[in-house]
Amino acid sequence: MTQPSNFTDTISAISTPLGEAGLGIVRLSGKSAFQIADKIFQGKTKPTEAESHTVHYGRVVDPISHEILDEVLLIVMQAPHTYTAEDVIEISCHGGPLILQKILHATVASGARLAEPGEFTLRAFVNGRIDLAQAEAVADIIRAKSDSSLKSALAQLEGRLSTRIEVIRAQLLDLMVKIEAQIDFVEQDIPAQDKIEMLKTINEVEDGLLKLIETYEEGKILKEGLNVVIVGKPNVGKSSLLNSLLQKDRAIVTPIPGTTRDVISDYVNFDGILVRLVDTAGFRISGDEIEIEGIKRAEKEIQKGDLILLVVDCTQNISEEEKLLEKKLQEQSYLVVLNKIDLVKTKAVRNFENQFSNKTSHRVSALLGDGMHALKKSIVSRIFKMHREGEVVLTNLRHKECLETALEFLEKSKRGLEKNLSLEFIALDTRKALDKVGEVIGKVYTDDILNQIFSQFCIGK
Repeated sequence: MTQPSNFTDTISAISTPLGEAGLGIVRLSGKSAFQIADKIFQGKTKPTEAESHTVHYGRVVDPISHEILDEVLLIVMQAPHTYTAEDVIEISCHGGPLILQKILHATVASGARLAEPGEFTLRAFVNGRIDLAQAEAVADIIRAKSDSSLKSALAQLEGRLSTRIEVIRAQLLDLMVKIEAQIDFVEQDIPAQDKIEMLKTINEVEDGLLKLIETYEEGKILKEGLNVVIVGKPNVGKSSLLNSLLQKDRAIVTPIPGTTRDVISDYVNFDGILVRLVDTAGFRISGDEIEIEGIKRAEKEIQKGDLILLVVDCTQNISEEEKLLEKKLQEQSYLVVLNKIDLVKTKAVRNFENQFSNKTSHRVSALLGDGMHALKKSIVSRIFKMHREGEVVLTNLRHKECLETALEFLEKSKRGLEKNLSLEFIALDTRKALDKVGEVIGKVYTDDILNQIFSQFCIGK
């Protein structure tokens, strides 16, 4: 998407999904929205004469043929108290695709132009109603697939992240003032006390940036879901575990080792967290080309996993393959899942689990469903050990990269101060850090940034 060159245009779009529905909405925004509505709406009150934030019953007619298109409810909203901070008309009609298209064409024939993807939200940003981080939160709310992703997006829309960013920007602006004040006295060294204060401010800002950056992995999971990969030897019950966690028969289960040859995945919701469960081929030495390929794919899934479930059959002795597999998982977050506990005594299970280096194990019977509730709780808590309700987290890769770049520029500023480099260089690096922090909320932006963000929006939002 390219940023519209003429923001004085009145734009129009269908704001509800295509397809048959009880209701559909066509939205207009811009300085001529009310005049355009006058041309196509027949009711007791003209939109141009209506009070703001009122609803009116009437009919929409084709401006050329004067054919009645539909009975509608028309909402009049005057600037600046609207989503875009412009005059807005919303036409609520029957939700058939043909009706919606006819009403949309009627608005265009009366002087509107078709909106580009995300242009309503782009106008809200350009008109100062929301900042850039809040605009991105709108898209995240629309795409949310779990309670956690919705809550994190709503928190960002409310401005919690923006508030944190503004605090950091204020610190950097104060630092810029101090540095530039010293530039006027370029012939003299910076007073020791001033230098100490500058370094203190840089350290505080760096600490704030690092704390935010460190929340990204958790924020990414809140937004996109948790990737849980089930691994183990053939016939230990991996597919049974998948089916039990999903509470449906997703994978084929047989007593024949090597039944699962490819990656099988499905989504489930655990305590408001979207979880992608991945069943993989069993790890063992094999000459079967298909099975070898399945093991290669399993290894790729392990690398992408947020949490690995190492499933073992506690009716069998621990094998060298399982010991090697656990060693491969040492750099990752994983849980040992002791399956088939219904077939052995408790003492035998205890002796079995003591042979693993990871002492956080779970005893389950995938076949009977025993231990599943505790395992689900552990999967979620293992990832969100440090999460507190209401805590600000980064969920957007763009934000993370901006803050990481700002951190790099601040490091240069700090080294420059410590080495008594020219203040012009220090001021330049500090300004770059300030700009990068500002990019998160749109205090600094380019057309490329806007294009990248808003081209991902649906038309009508």
